[in-house]
Amino acid sequence: MAVHITVRDVPEVVRDELVARAARANKSMQAYLRDELERLASRPRIDQWLEPARERAGESGTHMATEDILRHLDAVRGRD
Repeated sequence: MAVHITVRDVPEVVRDELVARAARANKSMQAYLRDELERLASRPRIDQWLEPARERAGESGTHMATEDILRHLDAVRGRD
């Protein structure tokens, strides 16, 4: 069963951009927003997406501090 969602207090500039995007996609605002909501809901949350990588890193015992990564990148890029 479909439900109705109301979003209040949307800035005009945001509404105008969404209207323009819907028009470029040859869709009504309702169809465009419904498609965008479906696309958003189908994507995994970032924590769900990162969890397998974190588990693999934990299992392999590999870890590198952010500072070490940045230092290495600077060296590779010639920014010592």
